Amino acid sequence: MSDQNRRYAFAGIIIENREESAAPVQKILSEYSSIISGRMGLPHLDGGGLSIITVILHATTDEIGALSGKIGRLPGVSIKTGIAKS
Repeated sequence: MSDQNRRYAFAGIIIENREESAAPVQKILSEYSSIISGRMGLPHLDGGGLSIITVILHATTDEIGALSGKIGRLPGVSIKTGIAKS
């Protein structure tokens, strides 16, 4: 895939029920590991039930949308992305 079509982006993921949703989020992130340039997570917030993960992506807008859509459909998980203009 040409680097011309790829953009840098970030995705902020909030997991409100770690026990139920952390493993499915991790599985999806593993599927998309080839487009993840960096990752930072805070796994034990608010008494251990809340986690926040930020990932830096280098991907096409279609790949970013696919990742965001899969994660966003999980119960108790929300995701927001920001994509560089060029």
